[in-house]
Amino acid sequence: MLDTVDSGCPECPALIAHEWSQLNIDIAALNKVPLHEEGSLKEHGVGYKIYWSGKPKTQSHFSGVDFMTENSIASKLENLLTGHSNHMISICLPLHNKQHVVLFSVYAQTLQADTVEKDKFYTDLHCLTQKVPADDKIIILGDFNARAGKNFEACKGVLGKHRVENCNKNGRLLLKLCAEHQLTITNTIFQQKDSLKTTWMHPQSKHWHLIATEKCW
Repeated sequence: MLDTVDSGCPECPALIAHEWSQLNIDIAALNKVPLHEEGSLKEHGVGYKIYWSGKPKTQSHFSGVDFMTENSIASKLENLLTGHSNHMISICLPLHNKQHVVLFSVYAQTLQADTVEKDKFYTDLHCLTQKVPADDKIIILGDFNARAGKNFEACKGVLGKHRVENCNKNGRLLLKLCAEHQLTITNTIFQQKDSLKTTWMHPQSKHWHLIATEKCW
């Protein structure tokens, strides 16, 4: 089982690991992790290993990303964490018949961020996904800070029918990436209760949006 979590404090990874030890979650992507540079550690007693990528120690930030994997899966990683930036990391797991699944943990810039930074994020992610062999699988987990909209008829194969808001500029960047790499935003294809469809409320408009996390396969 996969999951994506917004982490907001240094203790969160350890607390989350304890919760996951009671559930059937094998791999999770965390974002806004306040850990610097690159590294890994084991959460002793709960059976998970954390891999992270953040900014240098000289810089303060809340945009680091990481993976938390169950120990039996961590032992199968062919390559340990590849930290591409404080917004993007990847791991590679072997499948059958010499195939692999490459998982990305990402944290995209907000709608108000500099356009150059956002374009660089999507350019980097596009280049990294292009390098994945055609026979391998790609899974992108994370917070894209995007509203992908509900025009599923114009985005067949990318969007499902179960969206609740209109598309914004970040959403168009995400849709373009998914279309180019034949990825599906999976939290749009499963029907949910109304109370579970939205994840974030705008502080001014008080409108609820499905914005926090996406899983692209």
